[in-house]
Order: sequence, then structure tokens, then C-alpha cells
Amino acid sequence: MTANGCKIREQVLALLARKDYRPLNKADIARELSLTGAQRNVVRNTLRELERAGVIARIRKNRYVLPAEADLVTGKLSIHQVGYGFLVPETPGEPDVFIAAENIGTAMHGDRVVVRISRDAPYGRIKGRREGRVIRILERAHDTIVGTLQRSRNFYYVVPDDPRFVHDIYVRPASQNLKEDRRSQTAARVGDKVVVRLDAWESRHVNPEGEIIEVLGPATAPGIDMLSIIRKFHLPAEFPKEVLDQAERIPDKINPRQLEGREDLRKEFIVTIDPDDARDFDDAIQVEKNKNGWRLGVHIADVAAYVEPGSALDREARRRGNSAYLPDRVIPMLPERLSNGVCSLNPGVDRLTHSAFIHFDKNGVAKSARFSRSVIRSAHRLTYKQAYAILSSPPRDQLGERLHLAWELASLLRRKRFEHGALDLDFPEVKVWVDKQGHPIRLERVENDESHQLIEEFMLAANEAVAREHKKRTIPTIYRVHENPDPGKLAEYREFVLSFDYRVGDLTHRGELQRLLAAIRGKPEEQALKVALLKSLKRARYDPQPLGHYGLAKTNYLHFTSPIRRYADLVVHRSLGRDAAARRPYRMDMGEIASIAQHISATERNAADAEIDGAQMKKLEFFQRQLDQRNPEIFRAAIVDVRNYGLLVELPDALITGLIHVSSLTDDFYSFEPARRQLIGRRSRRRFKIGDEVSVFVARVDTFKRQVDFTIALPSQAPRKDSRAGRRKQVSSR
Repeated sequence: MTANGCKIREQVLALLARKDYRPLNKADIARELSLTGAQRNVVRNTLRELERAGVIARIRKNRYVLPAEADLVTGKLSIHQVGYGFLVPETPGEPDVFIAAENIGTAMHGDRVVVRISRDAPYGRIKGRREGRVIRILERAHDTIVGTLQRSRNFYYVVPDDPRFVHDIYVRPASQNLKEDRRSQTAARVGDKVVVRLDAWESRHVNPEGEIIEVLGPATAPGIDMLSIIRKFHLPAEFPKEVLDQAERIPDKINPRQLEGREDLRKEFIVTIDPDDARDFDDAIQVEKNKNGWRLGVHIADVAAYVEPGSALDREARRRGNSAYLPDRVIPMLPERLSNGVCSLNPGVDRLTHSAFIHFDKNGVAKSARFSRSVIRSAHRLTYKQAYAILSSPPRDQLGERLHLAWELASLLRRKRFEHGALDLDFPEVKVWVDKQGHPIRLERVENDESHQLIEEFMLAANEAVAREHKKRTIPTIYRVHENPDPGKLAEYREFVLSFDYRVGDLTHRGELQRLLAAIRGKPEEQALKVALLKSLKRARYDPQPLGHYGLAKTNYLHFTSPIRRYADLVVHRSLGRDAAARRPYRMDMGEIASIAQHISATERNAADAEIDGAQMKKLEFFQRQLDQRNPEIFRAAIVDVRNYGLLVELPDALITGLIHVSSLTDDFYSFEPARRQLIGRRSRRRFKIGDEVSVFVARVDTFKRQVDFTIALPSQAPRKDSRAGRRKQVSSR
């Protein structure tokens, strides 16, 4: 912005802040500031920029005000699939605003909007929350929507894949779709997955309209579901030719010049531990014990040795921000030649690394750390299952001895971490295994066992050590931050916890939160309560300042251990220094770091949402295939809520929620007791309440609404409680 523009910006803000100011339009503002000619154009641009930034707001008749003076709040809209929404304000610490369905207007999920707070709002709808109405859409989150083409008697329409987009989108007749698109050989047909570009939508009384710009293919065809996820979340499907060409020019083997100045660790006993199907191994470990304590070595792939700042590889990695992991594919941050090849710490081959050596005393307290560019040769590549098997039996060889020694240190670090206030927010995961056509064939619950915990503790230790080094040397970099939660949201969460009959105090005290997490461990409602807690906490993000990590109870923390799949880690490797001993780091200014931090926080959230969406889609297909085969599996389930229309259950071995409709409880007539949130059988007096475990099988799948209905199985069909084996009995519905 020019000096003249900055001056006018200050004048505009000063005018709007005057106590005697009355809302004016842009012409009146220019007149009030005695501006003429070219200055009026500057005023228009300034007002537009200030409005887009949320600094000022435009109200009726295009008049401008400061948001606080008119009870206006700017933020991102989050819509629930039943229609209502919440505004998440841009101002840190400001509470969310409830938006009733009738007050959303034409805003859609993810839009950046201005909301007017309703002073006479019916607060009873959402106790303690402010309520408002969308008055302006500043920025659309999406200009395209992915969905399925359908047809009524008179028109064609697209049903969005995301149930939070509650309106169908009208499109032109199928015979006209893509008529002018020479790249398309066929027009869209009913049942196809398509990408629609939205037209301007001005009135909520009519459905939005749009134009089909891409036909992905029949919704049921192999791979189309994941392709729709890629389009929906705008994930990059291919690397530009320039990037691939640059990657191809990187030699497969290390040349002698690359070893100059590196610490040679090729004779050290170093191992990697990763998931069964992992191909990008970016971290390796070694542990030694001596009379004074422990020496931990964490060796991370030196991606910075291959990806130069500002290169085509670097620009593309920065744009992507991170890798995304869908059930049937990986969308990597770096081309496969690097991610699975020259950067991956494969066993038995020389690899360039960046090493962190941390010395702990006998009590597990970090006493010192040093960092070095190095070269390693991994001795073993272990899967988590292999490592767990070794840890579950006495050591039989050098590998077993080293792994048991490593767990001895990791368990000590883990115990001390929780003693210092860390929260146990680990979740079990469910991996969806697919066949070559992408169809789901098995759900496997992945437990956070000792093998996972071992790697987790060492990566946390390395990340913290590198963060302390950056802070000590005042080197600008990107930190991983998790700010303290809003007390109001914790108070709401406490009310939710009380409904499960847990005695709980003030959850703003970390100790009370830790006691709650310990009390629910292993209980049927653990998953539901943990998910609700996460929603009450702030979301972790990247930031130029070391603001601390609430969940981990760490003052200094960043990401260093996964540069193959996270751009944040690559930035940290560069800032730590190409020659850490010589202390000659690669430096960026704070403005650039802040910009990168904001960007990769957004790409991380987007990738996480895509991964969740992809897994959910495959789970729905898994249950639908069971219905089609008329031989569904029996799963154990926990009742997480009771309503007058049925039981909301969660399947811990599938990590999916669904409904048991009251009409499916055919053994008795059940009535709802709202005070205790129970269903009670009139004749048998059988009770269904929150926390009860039941055995269920799938009854109905609604792929459009992303909902699954279950039916309670007979007692004789109950599954064995063996989540690791993953075996389930089956029931015939023929």
C-alpha cells in the first residue's frame, strides 16, 4: 500500500471510531474526509480491503461501521447437516455464535461471513451462547461442489457429497452438460459423480444453481469415491512436470561430496519402526544406557539436503503443505522418487540424516542435546506389529535387547510426561484395508500399544529439544502451538460429562482433566467423551511464536521429525542449520514465517478433513457391501446417547456412530425417560442407558446423509471382545 493509501486508511478508521459517527456510504466517507479525484478511488479500495480483513463491516444501504459498534462479528461459518450453524470468530478468545437455520441466508459451510448479534435472541436454544444472523458473505469457501447427478421429472440436480451443504444444486439438462467442453467425450449421466461450479446465489428461497465442469464417472465405479474426495478438498492429484524433472535429476546414491562434514553413523545400531504399509521412512532411533543415564539418538531424513529453498520442488512442497493419506492412496508432499526413494531411511542403504542426540539422567530428565548432519545405514526395518511382538516376549538377540532397552527409556519418559500434566488424548485408529479395486474388505483397529508409544515418546523428545535449541539461539522458525482452552467451552463440556454420571470438578484445572481422562479409560463412553473434549479444546496450529502446547504440557514445541510429509519440519531443518555445529542457519524473516505457518495450518486441516471423509466413505461402503451380501458381521457397540426415537451407538472396533431406531426393538414396547435418558421396556422393564454395551449388526446405510442404522443382535451372537484379532461373528439376514 502506498504512503497515501496508508494515510487514508488511518483517516477512515479514525472517522469510523468517532463517538459522533453515523454510518456512511463510500461517497459520504470520501466527502467527510474532503477527498477528491484519485483519492476517491483509494478510499473505495481501502474500504474494500478493510471489509475483507474484517476490520470494518458493511451494513444496509452499503454503509460502513466498526463491527463492535454494531454488534457485528466476522468469522468462518460451520454448518451442521441438520441446518443450523456456528460462527467461529476471527478474534482469538471470542466465543462462538449460534446461527439458526433460518438466519443463515445463502451462506454455506466454510464461508467467511459477517454476523449481527441478536440482542433479543432466544438463548434457551443453546444455553449460554450468543445467537446471530448472517448479514454478509465476505468470501465463499468453495466455488465448486462435488456431488451425484440426479433427475426429477422436470429438472436435473446435484446432491452434494458433503451433508453440511443442505441444498441440492440445480444444473442444466444432462444433454447440455459439458457440451462446450472439448475435453469431455461424454455428457454427465444420472448417478455420475460430478464437479459443479456454483453460480451466484442470492436468495435462500430458491436452490443454488451451477454448471457441471467435470464428470468424474459413475458413483459406484472403482476409485471414483476417492477421486471425488480429491476434487472436493482440492488436493493436488499430480506433480507439475518441472517438479518431476527436478526430482529425476537427483542421483539414487549418495556421492562423496555429500558426506563432507557429516558425522558417520553407519556402524551404529539404528532401526526404523513404522506402520505395515508405510513406504516413506523418515525417522530412525537408537538408545544406549550408561552409568549416568541414557543417550537417545533420533535420526531424521535430511530432506533439506535435496530440496533447495525456492526451487520447483520447494515451491510445490510448500503449496501442498503436507502429505494426505486416503484409504487407497497417498497424495505425497514430495515426488515418490524422494519420499519413497532417496530420502526414505530404507534398511541396509546409506541415507543422509539430521540427528538429534539427547542425554537423559537416570530419572529421565533431559540434561543436554546436540544436533548434527549425519549419514546412517538402518540395521532393521520393523513394523509396529513386529516391534510389539518383540516387546511382548523376553529378548532373544541384539535387536530384542536394544528394543527392550529403548522401551525402558520410553516408558520412563512417558510416565514423567503425564506427571508434568500432559493429557492422554491418544485415540485408537481404525485402518480400512481395501482390495486392488479400492473396495473395503476389512476394518482393523490399531491400538496405541507399546510399539507406538516408544516412537511417540522419542519423537516428542526430539521435537522439544529442537524447539529449545531454536529458542535458546533466538532463531526464527515455525513452532507447533496448542493454546489454552476457553473456560466457557470447558464449562459446557463439564455439563456434558455430568450427564454420564461422572463426578467432576473445575476442568480448567489440568489435574481435574487428567483425573477425568483416567476415570473414563477403557469405559464404553471413553471415545465419545474424548471426542467431545477435543471439540472443547482449541485446535493445534503452526505459529512463529513459541506459545506452548497445552495438550502436551510443553512450553517449547515444534515439528522436526517428519520432513518427508510435513513442510513445517523442512522449514525447521533449514532453520536449525545446514551445519548446526558451525551455527550457520538458513534464516527467513518473521513475515515469511508467519505466512508459511498460516498456510500450512490450513493445508493440514484440509488434509485431515479429507482423510476423515475418505475413511468414513469407505466404512459406509464396507457396511453397504455387508448388506448386499446379506451376511453382516456382529460388532460390539456402546450406547453414547439415548433419545426418544432410539439409541445412538458407537462401534469401538470400527470407530463409527449409528442409530438403533426404537422401532427395531421388537422384543417389547419401549418408552423414553428423559430425566435419566433411558429407554425402558413396558413389560420386561429392560433398560437401555448411556454406557451400556450391546451387540449390533448393520440394518441400513444412507450414503447421502452419511448415516448408518444398526439392529441389536441376539445374545448368542455377541462377538468376542478381542479387538486385536479383528474377528467378528456373522449373522444371516436371509
